[in-house]
Amino acid sequence: MTPMLRRFAAAAVALILSAGLSRADSLNIVAIGASNTWGWGVGAQNAFAAQLQAILRRRGIDATVTNAGVIADTTAGMLSRIDTTVPNGTNIVILQPGSNDLRFGWSKQQHVANIAAIVDRLRRRRIRVIVYDPVIPPNFLQGDGIHFTAAAHHKIATTLAAKIAGGHGN
Repeated sequence: MTPMLRRFAAAAVALILSAGLSRADSLNIVAIGASNTWGWGVGAQNAFAAQLQAILRRRGIDATVTNAGVIADTTAGMLSRIDTTVPNGTNIVILQPGSNDLRFGWSKQQHVANIAAIVDRLRRRRIRVIVYDPVIPPNFLQGDGIHFTAAAHHKIATTLAAKIAGGHGN
């Protein structure tokens, strides 16, 4: 390990410890969303959930990231399955609501209300929620203009890892 990488690893561990996690603690994360969360077109192993788990583990965090993406799901569907999809013992939920609500005729107000209800329900269970709905540049979208490329999934995973290790995202 290079001196620079060693310093980076030490800084990451210090951030984790300051957030109340120790190396021995296990971090349970669930990623909820639709086809982009699922990994449409790139495969589950390249979806941001799998990449996030790998990044966190490389940083010394014992993390398990469960991919709960469902193709063609809406925020209403996510809300209806939130209690069964997110087991007790979950520390963090990454909610990636996407754009299916608008694509399938739901109003923007209903979209926002569903997200708020999901966040409220999870916070009542003392689960940290990161709502992550990035605007993806066209060059990070597959040919259909909807689904993320593998490079976009990697960027999302890297961004989320920084939020998680830094204790941000609420």
